[in-house]
Amino acid sequence: MGLLLGLVFGIGLLLVAWSFLSPQDASPRGEGRLLRRSRELLASAGVEGVTPAAFIGACVLTGLVAFILMFVVSAALPIGLVFGVMAGGVPVALLKSRARKRLAEFRELWPDVVDNIASAVRAGLSLSEALAQVGERGPLPLRDPFRRFGADYASTGRFADSLDRLKARLADPVGDRVIEALRIAREVGGGDLGRLLRSLSSFLRDDARTRSELEARQSWSVNGARVAVAAPWLVLGMLSFQGDVIQRYNSPVGALIIGVGAVVCVIAYRLMLRIGRLPEPERVLR
Repeated sequence: MGLLLGLVFGIGLLLVAWSFLSPQDASPRGEGRLLRRSRELLASAGVEGVTPAAFIGACVLTGLVAFILMFVVSAALPIGLVFGVMAGGVPVALLKSRARKRLAEFRELWPDVVDNIASAVRAGLSLSEALAQVGERGPLPLRDPFRRFGADYASTGRFADSLDRLKARLADPVGDRVIEALRIAREVGGGDLGRLLRSLSSFLRDDARTRSELEARQSWSVNGARVAVAAPWLVLGMLSFQGDVIQRYNSPVGALIIGVGAVVCVIAYRLMLRIGRLPEPERVLR
């Protein structure tokens, strides 16, 4: 009996210790945050079928290939490292650029989507049917998510869950506001749905027009920041083909100069972007 109690007690202690030392908890918090942010970036860029781990692996592989290539060309370790780090960030920059273009495109299309929903509601369709018909008659870039919403709602009959999945597929801050407004309108009910949709459409058009004007006026600051940051590294890349010149950086002092220059460029670039670019809308209603 004593042996059995001891065994049970030992198993209990082992389970308690395992709950604190399991791989999920033992992994650093930064790793979980990295995976979460990668997943959000992939969703906002509209990339499906790629896992966050695969995306991070692609970044690492790109940086490794660039490091090996530049190290072979220049025979200087600092040059290979700095270009490897920059190349590793290229997939992230491409996804962010695609996400910004996608959000800008969706921002222009959401007023038309709301108008389509309002017209369908006035024609006597239910709100779920009005959302589903956007997948057939709405703007082309937004048809597929709404078509999948219609199929999802037809198979489950759960309006709230289908809206959540639609919101996750869109990964758009404006779409979050539209979907939550429709959710509240359906739950509250009443005859003010048409007025709400007209007001929402007018608000979205004014917001998109104002933001487009501001972005057009301030785009030169963003482009200037990119050119100013890229210029010295392009020069350094061309110097990599001159072995006698680039070997001056293959020393502790040269590595320090390159490291300080990289830090200064990153800080200056972030400051110029903060000054010249409008803040991106965040998904507070995800």
